[in-house]
Amino acid sequence: MRVVVIGGGLGGLATAARLAKLRHEVTLVEQQPTPGGALTLWSEDGFAWDRGAHSTLLPAVLRDLFRKSGRPLERELELEPVEVIRTHRFADGSRLDLPGGSRAAQLRAFEALAPGLGQAWLDHVASYGEVWEALRRHHLEVPTPRDRLPREAVALLDSREMLHRRLRKDFRDERLRLVAGHRFVAEGHDLRNVPAWLGLHSYLEQRFGAWTAPGGLARVTEALTARMATRGVSVLTGTTVRDLVLREGRCVGATTDAGELDADAVVCAIDPRRLPTVAPYVARTMPALPPVVAHVGLAGEVPDVGHELVLHGDPTLVVRAGSRAPEGHVAWTVHGHGRLAEDLLVALARTGLDVRQQVVVRVDRSPRAQVEEGGSAMGVLWQGRGTVRRRLGPTTPIPGLYAAGAHARPGGGVPFVGLSAALVAQVIGPA
Repeated sequence: MRVVVIGGGLGGLATAARLAKLRHEVTLVEQQPTPGGALTLWSEDGFAWDRGAHSTLLPAVLRDLFRKSGRPLERELELEPVEVIRTHRFADGSRLDLPGGSRAAQLRAFEALAPGLGQAWLDHVASYGEVWEALRRHHLEVPTPRDRLPREAVALLDSREMLHRRLRKDFRDERLRLVAGHRFVAEGHDLRNVPAWLGLHSYLEQRFGAWTAPGGLARVTEALTARMATRGVSVLTGTTVRDLVLREGRCVGATTDAGELDADAVVCAIDPRRLPTVAPYVARTMPALPPVVAHVGLAGEVPDVGHELVLHGDPTLVVRAGSRAPEGHVAWTVHGHGRLAEDLLVALARTGLDVRQQVVVRVDRSPRAQVEEGGSAMGVLWQGRGTVRRRLGPTTPIPGLYAAGAHARPGGGVPFVGLSAALVAQVIGPA
């Protein structure tokens, strides 16, 4: 079967690799000069920074992807655990070094923040164990049609409880609410509109930890791109898909600026708003806006920010270590969230991290510029429980069209995007 995959981000690459291993004839179309999307590096003057994610939860998702598309992941690259996932620094001057992959380590970390907080945190995280099992078996890993979902999964997905209320119920200390909600605030969501069941991310961090690769997660893109060649996938870069081709209501190809591509099936692994035929089906959704970003190259000695430093306030600032820097230099990526009325580095200096005189290279990326590069890597904005129903994937209302990536089910982030590709491959099946 001929399959056209639209989009060369992680969702598109993972889908193409899986389908090619299932002996389909796959063509991947990417608008940018190179594939990878958010899992690529921005390089300048010897510095390199991750464009998007710099670590992942659920390493089993990547291991399954590589195993199901050819050689095991360990033969391509080695994932390394991140001992401290992130450091949270609060407005009152206190700080929390959040470890991953260990219940006991998290208990000690929260007890060091204040006596009694450790047990409150463990109780909150433990409450998501059954949530994870119910959704993993019937929603995240298996493409179960909604009308065949078991009662417990439907109850979770349709629950009116939002994360904002759940965190206020579970935690008296605002700092714990900030830690538990950080991921969603960082991705541009309002916790009042994020379903409470998504708090399972804290459970995943505690149980499985966070992982990265030497040189950054862009190494995953490099390995998958090489896998494309091994599997005989045709990769068309620098090519824009204008719309789909329908015949008698069924998707039978795609129109590009280089001509028409015929297909028996098409996979949309980009923001569906960019395809006029699909856009009406997602008209009630919005993309989650990325943060303001500054990639900076610094000379001399600078404070150690670890893997990721979160400076809570308004605005909230996030500092991440870059992937590469010349000797005697350091690379940082700075994100700004909230009411940012001044330059990012000026705001950062107000927190006590003043590196303005050490900047030798700087690359600024506005939210709009990031979206125009290929759609929001954060996926769909959460607008309450109905967002689950409005998100496409793995199937769509158009026969012959499937959906993967951050804008599809089950959502954004490396593990969920990887799962979306697995869902599509299950539905399409072997050639």
